[in-house]
Amino acid sequence: MPQLPATTHLRFRPYRPLRPLRLLACATSALWHIATGTAHAQAADAPPAALPAPASAPAWVQPLERALARAEADSGVRIGVHVRDLETGASASLHGTEPWYLASSIKVPVAIAVLRGAERGDFTLDTPLTLRAADYVDGAGPTNGRPVGTPLTVRYLLEQMIIYSDNTASDMLIGLVGIGTVNAVVQSLVPRGFGRITTLADVRRHVYGVLTPAASHLSGTDFLALRQQQRLHGDAAARSALATLLRVPERSLAPADLASAYESYYATGLNSGRLDAYADLLQALVEGRALDARHTAYLLSVMERVKTGPQRIKAGLPPGARFAHKTGTQRARTCDSGLVTVPRALPERRVLVVACTRGEPSTARSDRALRQVGIALCQSGLLSDGRSHEPRCPTLPPRASGATAAPAGGEAPAARPHGAGGGAAPAAGGAGDDDA
Repeated sequence: MPQLPATTHLRFRPYRPLRPLRLLACATSALWHIATGTAHAQAADAPPAALPAPASAPAWVQPLERALARAEADSGVRIGVHVRDLETGASASLHGTEPWYLASSIKVPVAIAVLRGAERGDFTLDTPLTLRAADYVDGAGPTNGRPVGTPLTVRYLLEQMIIYSDNTASDMLIGLVGIGTVNAVVQSLVPRGFGRITTLADVRRHVYGVLTPAASHLSGTDFLALRQQQRLHGDAAARSALATLLRVPERSLAPADLASAYESYYATGLNSGRLDAYADLLQALVEGRALDARHTAYLLSVMERVKTGPQRIKAGLPPGARFAHKTGTQRARTCDSGLVTVPRALPERRVLVVACTRGEPSTARSDRALRQVGIALCQSGLLSDGRSHEPRCPTLPPRASGATAAPAGGEAPAARPHGAGGGAAPAAGGAGDDDA
């Protein structure tokens, strides 16, 4: 028998007969418990009452999903889309729970990680970083046109990274905070749905690594040289240049072409994520759960100044709509994702849209498909308080007679690594993207 605690005292109370009134009360209580117990048993045996029907989806959801499916069929481009109304939480999706290659969309979590460092006081936005030869990455933006030794502030690099999708700026910022910190930020905000994020330089090393393991030794200036060969003379010339730079026989390279090398890299899941998970990341940013109020407003204002992808979703939105977004472009992959804000009687309508394409080598055709996403969103009624087919919505222009494929590493021409001055920023006409 278990021992009772020493502080426990048992007291014997002698039996005392119940007084008549107490006896009557006990009898009444017993009868009540018998009656209610029977009722409860009958209720338990009865079939459960039907649960209330779930609230139906808002009127805009199904028409938008049908319009997105039509856009995919009409364009012949594989499209993934997730749309979320921040006012109600309602969402529409087309392949939005599948993993998609995010390309330079990953620069938004890089920016969040950098701004968190500024919040902690690790550095300020005016802290200068010195450009090194190892920092160069081919692709968009003017930073890889600056000479080695140029001091560049964190603010300058962050704005180049977001507005012009500058790869060299991005990797300099990743070097500042650490790639582990970037991935930890993503995991803290969205625990599931993202693959591992890498530097932009490592994207190149992984792609060329399909051809030869020696690609792990490629340097920043090597990336610029390979990009130049690919743009001027095609994929075969880039293969030859790769062998020359690495001092290996060309016959030792794997027989895969560059297109196959990219597809093999995409299959790793690096720098990829579900579109609904990326919307979760954007929602955390917009709602102030990623950064403090000042840095949230700053980053969203920078995203509203983005110059890349002007013929994508933004071209399909109604007049007056603001779009704080980030694009991504790589061989046979494009993305455009952000916050659409439509002025109206307060509160403003705020909608997240995350969209990517895959498998289409023509950036022009992919851009057109993403523009159709913007038009479908405009016509759904979500941005116009239920007025579907808003007459102010843009229309799709006639198809261009010729459409060009995206270069292997993105769309922007590679700048000379030791050129004078800062280099001009890419024009807003669309050839200034990207990327990873």
